[in-house]
Amino acid sequence: MSHEILPRYEIRQSYQWNYDHAPDPIDSDQVSVVGEYQICGLPIESPLAVAAGPLLNGRWVLYYASLGFDVLTYKTVRTEYRDCYPMPNLLPVPDHPLHSSSQSLTAESQMAGSWAISFGMPSKLPDIWQADVEWTRRQLDPQKRLAVSVVATVQPDWTLQEVAKDYARCARWAVDAGADLIEINLSCPNVSTCDGQLYQQPEDARVVAEAVKEAISETPLLAKIGFVPDDTRALALLSELADSVDAMIMVNGISARILDAEGGSCFGGEYRGVGGLAIFDRCVDQVSRFRKLVSEHQFPTEIVGCGGVATADDVLAMLDAGALAVQIATAAMIDPALGLTLRRELNRRRTGCESRNNRSS
Repeated sequence: MSHEILPRYEIRQSYQWNYDHAPDPIDSDQVSVVGEYQICGLPIESPLAVAAGPLLNGRWVLYYASLGFDVLTYKTVRTEYRDCYPMPNLLPVPDHPLHSSSQSLTAESQMAGSWAISFGMPSKLPDIWQADVEWTRRQLDPQKRLAVSVVATVQPDWTLQEVAKDYARCARWAVDAGADLIEINLSCPNVSTCDGQLYQQPEDARVVAEAVKEAISETPLLAKIGFVPDDTRALALLSELADSVDAMIMVNGISARILDAEGGSCFGGEYRGVGGLAIFDRCVDQVSRFRKLVSEHQFPTEIVGCGGVATADDVLAMLDAGALAVQIATAAMIDPALGLTLRRELNRRRTGCESRNNRSS
C-alpha cells in the first residue's frame, strides 16, 4: 500500500467514528535501528514511541505497531465511562513557536504541523477497555511494548487520597489486562479538575504516584507532565516523584487560548493544549533541563521526550538532550508512515546504510 494513502485519524469525523474505523495493520519491512535501546529496563528495538492520544483502541495500537513504532501507548482510560468533548477535537493552529501558556492563537483552516487538542480524556467502560487491552497484548509482537495511560475520574467531594486510590485502581486493572508499562497522566491541559494539574503540585503528585506504584508493584511506572518553566519547580517535582516513578514523560502540550478568524473564542474561551511543531523547542529544552537535574542530584529517573517531534533531527535532538525514548503523536497522525521513515533516516545518520529486519509486521 502506498504511504500516501495510508489511513489516518479523520479530524472531521467524531471520536467515536474514528474508534469504530481503526485501520488494519499493514505488511512492512521494518528497518532495524542500529543501537541498543530500553525503556524502564525493558529492551526495545528503537526509541520510537506513540504518545497517549492517537491509539484509541487495540486496532489502532496494532496499526501503528506495523508502522515502525516500538512503544505503543493505549489512549488514557478510566475506572468509569467518560464521553468525548464535542467537536472540533483537533483544530489546526500556526506552527510558529509557542513560548508561554498565556498566548492566544488564531485557528487555521488547513493543518500544517500543529493543532489545539480537545478530547477531554474520554474512556470506554472498564470491562470494554480491559478486554481490549488483553486482546491487544496477545496480538502484539512480543518485542513491542504496550503502555496504558490512566487517569482518575475525580468527583467534586473527593479528597486527594480518593483521587490517588482511583488512579491506583485503574492502573491495577490495566496491569491485570496485560500492560507492560503504566503511564499516569498528571497533566492534561484540557480539563479543569485537579488531575489535570497534579504535576504543578509536587507533594500531591507524590501521593498519587506512591499509591499507583504500590498497586502495580514491579510494573514500570511513567508520569506524564506538562510544561515546567523553571528549574526550581522542576527540582521540586523530581524530588517528590523520584522514589516512585521510573520515568517522566515531557511535555504534554502547552496551553493556549484559541481564537477564530473573527477574534472570537473557541472552546468556550477555555484554554486548550497545543501539540505539534509549535511546541518542539520548549519541549526539547525541558528534557535537557530535567536531564541535567537528574544527573546533578543522582535521581534514578529516566526521561522520555515528547512534544512536536516530526523528523529524525527532532528525534536525535531529544536523545541528545537526555531522553531514552521519544513519544510522537501529532506528526504520526498527520503521516502514519512516519515511524518507517524515521527508522530509515536514523540509520542513515548513524551508519550511512540500512539494515533490514527479517520480521514483517
